Amino acid sequence: MNNKISDAQRRVLEARHHDPFTVLGRHSHGAGEVVRVLLPLAATVELDSGLRELAMTRLTDTCLFEWYGATGVLGAQYQIRWRDQEGHRHTQHDPYRFPPQIPDFDLLLFSEGRHWHAYRFFGAHPWTVDAVEGVLFATWAPNAARVSVVGDFNHWDGRVHPMRVRGGSGVWELFIPGLGAGTLYKFEIRNREHGSLHLKSDPYAQQFELRPASACVVAATSVYAWRDEEWVARRSDARWYHGPISIYEMHLGSWRRDADGRFLNYRALAYQIVAHVKALGFTHIELLPITEYPFDGSWGYQSLGYFAPTSRFGNPDDFRYFVDYCHQHGIGVILDWVPAHFPKDPHGLARFDGTPIYEHEDPRLGEHRDWGTLIFNYGRNEAKNLLLASALYWIEEFHLDGLRVDAVASMLYLDYSRGFGEWIPNRHGGRENLEAVAFLRELNTMLHGRHQGVLVIAEESTAWPMVSRPTWIGGLGFTLKWNMGWMHDALNYFSQDPIYRSYHHHDLTFGLLYAFTENFLLPLSHDEVVHGKGSLIAKMPGDEWQRFANLRLLYAWMYTLPGKKLLFMGAEFAQITEWNHDKALDWHLLDETRHGGVMRLVTDLNHLYRNTTALHHHDCEHEGFEWIDCHDASQSVVSFLRHSGEQPVVVVLNFTPVVRHNYRIGVPMRGLYRELLNTDAVCYGGSGVGNCGSTTTEDIPWMGRNYSINLVLPPLGALVFSFSLDSLE
Repeated sequence: MNNKISDAQRRVLEARHHDPFTVLGRHSHGAGEVVRVLLPLAATVELDSGLRELAMTRLTDTCLFEWYGATGVLGAQYQIRWRDQEGHRHTQHDPYRFPPQIPDFDLLLFSEGRHWHAYRFFGAHPWTVDAVEGVLFATWAPNAARVSVVGDFNHWDGRVHPMRVRGGSGVWELFIPGLGAGTLYKFEIRNREHGSLHLKSDPYAQQFELRPASACVVAATSVYAWRDEEWVARRSDARWYHGPISIYEMHLGSWRRDADGRFLNYRALAYQIVAHVKALGFTHIELLPITEYPFDGSWGYQSLGYFAPTSRFGNPDDFRYFVDYCHQHGIGVILDWVPAHFPKDPHGLARFDGTPIYEHEDPRLGEHRDWGTLIFNYGRNEAKNLLLASALYWIEEFHLDGLRVDAVASMLYLDYSRGFGEWIPNRHGGRENLEAVAFLRELNTMLHGRHQGVLVIAEESTAWPMVSRPTWIGGLGFTLKWNMGWMHDALNYFSQDPIYRSYHHHDLTFGLLYAFTENFLLPLSHDEVVHGKGSLIAKMPGDEWQRFANLRLLYAWMYTLPGKKLLFMGAEFAQITEWNHDKALDWHLLDETRHGGVMRLVTDLNHLYRNTTALHHHDCEHEGFEWIDCHDASQSVVSFLRHSGEQPVVVVLNFTPVVRHNYRIGVPMRGLYRELLNTDAVCYGGSGVGNCGSTTTEDIPWMGRNYSINLVLPPLGALVFSFSLDSLE
């Protein structure tokens, strides 16, 4: 053999070769065969043929070693034995003797943006080839000259494990024998055009180190034994449209912490959260993003790990346990999911291979300047495939009951938060992001088609039509849409001193004009209790008594209106300070009567909403709502009916601190109306003004109805009555 270094070998030594398998590993050579290995730390290297050891030759003071011999001398399962500079011996299989592992069909589907299970081969997976155990690594870097797997196992040296490129697919893969679960790794990428080096976390990684460290972790193949079969089966048959949905939104890192202020594990959180949420009567919890993220202050909304539950609270199986435990106790789990943007952290998706492959090159298309983040290129199949696979991954691998899609409005509009000249029109000259629209429709079609009963909820703040209507009639296909208009109107109204509320009466009534144009969810979310906005109780006017009465009235207003419900953690007991992600909620407030009263009311409202068909069956249909009187602005009172079957529910709300005696409203049926709820009850911290638990109609026509009831309206209070069928006997 000639000991001279060839150009191809030099490029391997310099970590510049795009196809290291043409140099490294086993190859025919003349009448025999040659094996080459690259081992920077080796002093001597031998090949173990299974029968004998064959010495390898170092090539001219390099870390490249070569053996040449007759064909058949070296067995197919040969191993490499080497001694390092300190004399320690090592044995390993040669990664460059194994064939490609990812089928061409998978690569084709991925290139077309249609491989919904791409996470099964991208990333890092414990793998077995020819009875040899190791880890298969794969990533997409179409503009790379070379990609290497680096980690503790090779001293983070990009020369040691360069990957195989799969033709023109832009996919790089490498099976490394001897590695297993728990291995730390990243990808080192050399750009093809300018040779720049980029050390990147794996976009498909299923586990990460605890921040601030940013290495990926080879996740163990899960053997978790799920016990939620009954829940999943019921979910598939559930008619969510006519059922109650009441969501407790929460941030795991600041709900509760241990005695030393540290995060709780997913499993410990499961026990405590389920006990709390189940007692309160919520149907679901919604988690602010737990897709791995580098910065605590982003609350998870600037994610880098689209397939990894954050390691802040445990490992992936710990999170599986969390979801499973919730399901076993009748609680659904929804995840905030962020396909609208991603952060610029240098180890993340930004310019992943030295070029913008997940984002747009032009900042007028590819950057959210308000948030300091980058926008996905929804028109690029491979970038879109990452998001589609991520969405399905959380539903299938973690049994989640739905996704709340963040910042949909920012996806739909090319001019979102942009001034003149700061955006590029679409091909028709319009402001709509046509590629994002197509992506959202594909997302919803895929999820609803494969998993009936799963909720996909849009946080969409504009008047974009048919967000929650089927794609086949031109809608975006979401299950539900957050009613941001209702939320803004309600909080604006409640922030007014009651003496001025008569001038803002339209804030109460306007939302019912469009309440059934979408499948709405009424949110009082985390966004309303941060950034100096104060807590919900702090928004309420008046003295302490009035503030608590106003808050109870706000909750009754939300729970009795059409629409599904959402309440952010802490609001259930009137957290006084605004939310702080760095510390736990102020649970000690529950020792105070008024705070405990608010939580008792939220509990009763949830059970009333769930157990009273009229309050949820037609949440999204006009048949379920009818005004009794929406015009009494002078007294700031509204009254309405909720319908379902034969028993209407009557709701009357008094938005002033004045007790209103002899307040008459018309009702549809003659007989007894039993009081289901009075927010002014003493047990909630109220003054106890009411109607002694029931009232009977009088044959006095009123408001166009044949019968009426005469009520005492409590100050800043809501009354809910149900018609009693017993009165017909």
